Amino acid sequence: MAAEAISALPESVGFVGLGAMGKPMILNLAKKLSAQSRIYIYDVVDAVMEELVGLLPGQVIKGANARDVAQNADVVITMLPEGSHVKMVYLNPETGILPALTSSPKLLIDSSTINTATSLHVKEQIQAAAPACSFYDAPVSGGVIGAVNATIAFFLGCAASDPNLPRLQALLQTMGSKIIPCGGPSLGLAAKLSNNYLSGVITIATSEAMDMGMRAGIDADVLAAVFAAGTAQNTICDVFNPVPGVCPKAPSSNGYQGGFRVQLMRKDIRLAVEMARGLKTRNVLGASALGVYSAASESSDCKDLDSRVVFRYLGGQEDWKKRE
Repeated sequence: MAAEAISALPESVGFVGLGAMGKPMILNLAKKLSAQSRIYIYDVVDAVMEELVGLLPGQVIKGANARDVAQNADVVITMLPEGSHVKMVYLNPETGILPALTSSPKLLIDSSTINTATSLHVKEQIQAAAPACSFYDAPVSGGVIGAVNATIAFFLGCAASDPNLPRLQALLQTMGSKIIPCGGPSLGLAAKLSNNYLSGVITIATSEAMDMGMRAGIDADVLAAVFAAGTAQNTICDVFNPVPGVCPKAPSSNGYQGGFRVQLMRKDIRLAVEMARGLKTRNVLGASALGVYSAASESSDCKDLDSRVVFRYLGGQEDWKKRE
């Protein structure tokens, strides 16, 4: 990392939400910050905090709650499952981030994927109570594999002319490879929901196309190579292929463990459909996609697994290699 970028990094960072994405993001962040820096963390699961403290003793410090984290950090990053969690973490009068804010300027970065209305509400509350602080929506894309490899993209809810952009870019580049300013508050979320809507629909289409070609007698590896060489090429097929054994590092090749849970994809598709409805956008595939992910989320052999498990839900041949 260039010297000017290192000098722009904060000495204290807070991180709330240490799930499948948050934990590897912290590990990458710690590699890039100075040895004197401190990372204050909080999660409702105590075990994951203890694990990170054990992995990075002295650099990672366990917080009592989100308020405690914010009191000690110049920059706070949050990565939470739902909008209700974001409101609780930021606005709770006893344990939230908001009561920890003073006249001292802090950067607050929310990388959760939630509805735009909740994000704007949190931003308004922070601006009213602590005008020196700046809140940004910055959802990510790239999945757990991207979080581990520090190749995720951040969709940043600010303009390219935002005065905080250089600081934001320097920090987020420690955890990702692309930082895209999307224009203004909540537009990072609008971009993310649009992205996940497309990704979710592509996953279903890839699963159906793979199953169709395989039932016709084409080897799954050959079929994936065909898609990669043709107009059907897409990241889901190339990196996260829903057919077990095609991409060795994909969740599908590990029993659909890890990755992006099918319930979270259901949530994101629902949020995208709601956004489209509010914008009066014609959305002909949304209801079908939401139906598939809703049903898979309730299926005992798909629930809590990676969203590419829709291949299983649709009746795909997972043991194709054994049949060769």
